[in-house]
Amino acid sequence: MILVAGGTGFVGGGIVRELALRGKQFAVLTRNAARSADRFPGLVVQYREGDVCDPSSLATAIAGVDAVIGCQQFPNSPIENPKKGHTFDEVDARGTENLVIAAKAAGAKQYVYLSAAGAAPEGYHWFRAKWRAEQAVRNSGLTYTILRPPWVYGPEDRALNRFLAMSRFQPFVPLIGAVGKQMMQPVFVDDVGRATAECLDNPAAANQTFEIGGPGVFAMSDVVKTALQVAGRRRLLLPAPTFVMKALASVLQFMPGRPLTPDAVDFITMGALGDPTEISEKLGLTPTPLREGLATYLAKSD
Repeated sequence: MILVAGGTGFVGGGIVRELALRGKQFAVLTRNAARSADRFPGLVVQYREGDVCDPSSLATAIAGVDAVIGCQQFPNSPIENPKKGHTFDEVDARGTENLVIAAKAAGAKQYVYLSAAGAAPEGYHWFRAKWRAEQAVRNSGLTYTILRPPWVYGPEDRALNRFLAMSRFQPFVPLIGAVGKQMMQPVFVDDVGRATAECLDNPAAANQTFEIGGPGVFAMSDVVKTALQVAGRRRLLLPAPTFVMKALASVLQFMPGRPLTPDAVDFITMGALGDPTEISEKLGLTPTPLREGLATYLAKSD
């Protein structure tokens, strides 16, 4: 039995669909099974209630599990909400530490952790939180694989699709930073799902850390341009200077729902690279080209 923590999210959803496609026996960890019931139309999914931030809730949820996939995210990531405990430190770092302890106590043998490109013991706090989670997994005594995707896109992502949503109603798309010049290596969510599932079965993945980016490196502006082309839209890309957006975010962070924060502006204007060469060679995976991935869900509309 495989337990997917974060399986109701964007990346987790891609993993769940791949596990179902491969006929794996799995369950999804969720804080509210009733609310998650309609998450995967057409799939029969077992839900187990538990919260990675509440260690006391995990023992029952993880009983009988052989492998854990940790891909949990807090709501509206990367916009943190400390008052609700929606932070990288609480969910990514401490949540993973709690899951590792519960997995070991339950007799699980394997752990696959979805980290992020750039995870390190220094730098921005989200990189430190991911590194702390990685260390918990590495030091667990379980057979592990750590995957480091840089920037994941797909039908349900909250990044690229925000630009596309704006393009439906206005003749321009704003890009934060130096006109979208940060370099990206976007990876298709289905590829992340395939890689995660493969790590469960392929001995070459044991106790390895892999970057898992897409096959091409692009400026952010080129990613948005390609998406617009695939969707059949012509829109002007307009610069939104970082300092202006951070000033705006310093006000918006106090509004209900925290639509934007200065930290989130830093997060989304950083480059995101992840070389897929090693994971492709060791696990036999071929990453999907950007245009091909986009074409699977973006229909020409205007």
